[in-house]
Amino acid sequence: MATGHRNVEIEERHVEKKSDSSLVASTFIKYAAYIIIFFGALYFLVRYVFPMF
Repeated sequence: MATGHRNVEIEERHVEKKSDSSLVASTFIKYAAYIIIFFGALYFLVRYVFPMF
């Protein structure tokens, strides 16, 4: 009976880890999109705006 109780505790911890990893993944995707947009804006400035001066 004691081993059955331990398995339930392990399953509860496993569910908590899944929610944390999905939060980290969504945060990473969000900031990766910010970085891509930032470098895209810099590329536009260097390629099209600066040659006008």
